[in-house]
Amino acid sequence: MTDERMGDALWDALERLPRGGGVVFRHYGLAPAERRALFAKVLKVARRRRLVLIRAGAQSMRGESGAHGAYGPGLRTAPAHSRREAIAALRAGAHALFVSPAFPTRSHPGARALGRVRFGQLVQGLGVPVIALGGMDPRMAASLRPFGTYGWAAIDAWTGAKG
Repeated sequence: MTDERMGDALWDALERLPRGGGVVFRHYGLAPAERRALFAKVLKVARRRRLVLIRAGAQSMRGESGAHGAYGPGLRTAPAHSRREAIAALRAGAHALFVSPAFPTRSHPGARALGRVRFGQLVQGLGVPVIALGGMDPRMAASLRPFGTYGWAAIDAWTGAKG
């Protein structure tokens, strides 16, 4: 996940991702022209490193290969904060779900975190890849592995910032 808090740590994070890993480009706070310019730079790195790049938000970007995917198979993703949202997203055609907040996170201060038990109940039997968000780092991701998570995403885990 990207956002303005990353600053120049964005470039190091993109280089550290494994080939085939994914990036969700957010940077909602930038002016449209600035956001498009940054997206173009991230897209170059994603293509070179063979990363999946997904653009979040409604603003389309040059170089996208689909409504929700910028590099890759036109992947349709959706957020889910509850079982009801997850089912609605699947009915709308989502190929993967970003489930959050798994744990307390600076991205959504004060939001009620799911925790391990509620996270497991939410994702049980969904039948699509689930990516965990919210307070994630390698240790927290490992704690959710028994629930069949496909992966995890983070901002602060890449920058070293703590909540």
